[in-house]
Amino acid sequence: MYTTEMAYVRMRELQELANRSRAHKPAATTASVRSLKARLKRSKQG
Repeated sequence: MYTTEMAYVRMRELQELANRSRAHKPAATTASVRSLKARLKRSKQG
């Protein structure tokens, strides 16, 4: 079972990765982190 806590941990990992690679691919990495955050918000509401 995939919980919101697990999704949150994964989001943090992706965010750290995005921060490290921001200089290389700013739009792509921040967009994927943003979309994951949006998905997490939606799953919390449901």
